[in-house]
Amino acid sequence: MFRSFLLGAIAGARSMTPLAAVSDAAKQRILPANNGGLRALGHPIVAAGTKALAAGELAGDKMDSAPDRIVAPGIAARIVAGAIVGASIAPREQRMLAALLGVAGAVSAAFVTFDLRMRAIRRFGQKPTGLVEDALVLGATHFTMKGATLPRAQPVQASVPQPA
Repeated sequence: MFRSFLLGAIAGARSMTPLAAVSDAAKQRILPANNGGLRALGHPIVAAGTKALAAGELAGDKMDSAPDRIVAPGIAARIVAGAIVGASIAPREQRMLAALLGVAGAVSAAFVTFDLRMRAIRRFGQKPTGLVEDALVLGATHFTMKGATLPRAQPVQASVPQPA
């Protein structure tokens, strides 16, 4: 359940990155079987689309014209993403609580990271600050998902008898 909150918090900084990670894990079928995720997340088109949207969000965030994450559409996107990613990695019977934890993480982190970002922008500028934030988001997403997914199956090597 803590991972549901963490992925939601990551969505507070970048709404699409954790959604793309969960969608990719669903596509690869490495989410636990009893998870509460939406089946549509694993569709190849959805996985590709979330990756494209995440890449666009990472690129667009460096632009001076990028909207603040705490405006209504930004918060709405974070609420939706937080709920989906929170529920997607939790056991099915706890998906409602996990979705709420994802939303709580997303909304609280949106305001905290916005404040930190504004302070950093005044000191270091838009692009360097955004790049550092991207690195933190990608790293946090990777490590959070690493514990939320099943280990990848290792290919079985057939043993070939050696001639005597």
